[in-house]
Amino acid sequence: MNVLAIFSIILIMDKEFRGSIQKELIDEGKSSFDKYSSFFWGTKSFAKFLKFEVIIILFSWLPGAAGFFLRRLFYPFLFKKVGKGVVFGRNITLRHPHKICLGDNTFIDDNVVLDAKGEKNEGLGIGKNVYLGRNTILSCKEGSIFLDDYCNLSANCSLLSETEIRLGKYCFLAGQCYLVAGGNHTYDDISIPIMFQPSFTKGGISIDEDVWLGAGVIVLDGVSIGKGTVVGAGSVVTESLGEYSIAVGTPAQKIKDRRDKDRVKKV
Repeated sequence: MNVLAIFSIILIMDKEFRGSIQKELIDEGKSSFDKYSSFFWGTKSFAKFLKFEVIIILFSWLPGAAGFFLRRLFYPFLFKKVGKGVVFGRNITLRHPHKICLGDNTFIDDNVVLDAKGEKNEGLGIGKNVYLGRNTILSCKEGSIFLDDYCNLSANCSLLSETEIRLGKYCFLAGQCYLVAGGNHTYDDISIPIMFQPSFTKGGISIDEDVWLGAGVIVLDGVSIGKGTVVGAGSVVTESLGEYSIAVGTPAQKIKDRRDKDRVKKV
């Protein structure tokens, strides 16, 4: 698979996420309030809507220690479950927070997006001692995302799920990593916009524990990455990688096994 083909797949996936949102927002059968409340909060209850809005308006933007303290005090009322010692940065975007669980001592930096939207999905499950860097996006479209304990996602990472993304313990994603589970679809009928044509998935993304993805790594749907694997910066992972691999390139290929310090595969 060449570089052009890979980026074509990514663009198609992006259109699916944007297209589903667009279809919901242009639905003439819904009022503006219903569209907003359904899209952001996942509820038709005016009381819940009011609670969410008041908390966000009052506390989401506050800087300094006062902001951290007040968000720690009031934000747990927004979520399905929040552990002890969770830190909330400024301007966090929330969608369907009643389907988001946060483990103890999770740190969520400024401008993070936590989007669990969907009707039948489980949403977002985030373990203990997880770090989400500034501007990172965890977004569901009827899919789910699960981060196990001690995961560390650096700034500007994007995890987009129509099926499931699962990261094991101690996974470390450097800045600007991009993981897309699902969202691929057909484009055979030229009379119908691509975003409205049938979608299909390849089973989601599964990353085992102690995996390091370098800066700018892209992982496509249907990929599993084995325990202890390292993927070099800028690589595009289109096929599964076994345990303790060192992989680089577009598409990513294994060049070494971490358990074998002497033998290097030439690519």
